[in-house]
Amino acid sequence: MEKKSGKGKGFIGEFKKFITRGNVLDMAVGVIVGGAFTSIVTSLNQDILTPVLGIFGGTDFSYLTVTLGGGENAPVLCYGNFITAVLNFLITALVIFCLVKGINAIGGRVKRKEEAAPAAPTTKKCPYCLSEIPVEAVRCAHCTSHLDE
Repeated sequence: MEKKSGKGKGFIGEFKKFITRGNVLDMAVGVIVGGAFTSIVTSLNQDILTPVLGIFGGTDFSYLTVTLGGGENAPVLCYGNFITAVLNFLITALVIFCLVKGINAIGGRVKRKEEAAPAAPTTKKCPYCLSEIPVEAVRCAHCTSHLDE
């Protein structure tokens, strides 16, 4: 019976190639930074925004609950936590939107500057036969006329 070592080696090789590609590493960094960013937004919401909103509503969202039924073991819906999670999501989405919008605006300015500077021409027309020839040419390759500078 013959072993198929080529498949395993090929799979591992493909996996190594996949892992070492730049965009996979960029994605990993993005996930790590995203996790840190999520904790910042959660803290912003729980420690700053929720208490401020509690001033207007008279309550802190995170403690809003409804007990379903009676007794000690009655289920409790913590809808205040859900409201807090929705606020976290909206704040995160707003901040990411603003960041992407800012990055796109900066990228648009850089792109416009690149487009504004046209590249120097690399060819010119022969005045005798009107063929395209290199700018540095002193004689036309098509009609062999001597070109004046």
